[in-house]
Amino acid sequence: MASPVDAAGEPIPTSAVLMASSKHIATRCKPENVAFLKCKQKDPNPEKCLEKGREVTRCVLSLLKDLHQRCTKEMDAYVGCMYYYTNEFDLCRKEQQEFEKACPLE
Repeated sequence: MASPVDAAGEPIPTSAVLMASSKHIATRCKPENVAFLKCKQKDPNPEKCLEKGREVTRCVLSLLKDLHQRCTKEMDAYVGCMYYYTNEFDLCRKEQQEFEKACPLE
């Protein structure tokens, strides 16, 4: 598997990274996601919600960086497992448990 971080040490938001972090994203970025979805409900014009979408992206990227700094080993193991098993949660429960223990949901 290629490194889950870029040259600057920032996590690359691949599907495995996003899937492994999904519970954290749902918790930490909920206000941004709700605001974006409400915006999309009010106005289907994609241009009207670009800033709300950027806020969601900023939140997720900030969260991924924070998670990777706080629990690098556990996150890398979980992401590696998710990558290897094509994002099958059931096959990575051990790694998920270790990751969530090291970086509990807030």
